[in-house]
Amino acid sequence: MNITEFIENFADLFDDTDTSTFTPETEFRELDEWTSMLALSTMAMVSEEYDVELTADEMRNAQTIEDLFNSTKSHLE
Repeated sequence: MNITEFIENFADLFDDTDTSTFTPETEFRELDEWTSMLALSTMAMVSEEYDVELTADEMRNAQTIEDLFNSTKSHLE
């Protein structure tokens, strides 16, 4: 698992946001397209792609894509 792949999977959840917007430092909650539905989609993507169940607290506490990546990665170690 690497962050580039994670960002690509995350970016695939968005319809209208340019992919160049997504970096490890992107504060995803600040994106115009971010909604609670995308939060659920993110949790589903992580479950499907990485077989990891992120908790609601992990989603709530994450500010950047890298935070989501690190939470996901911590379940795999």
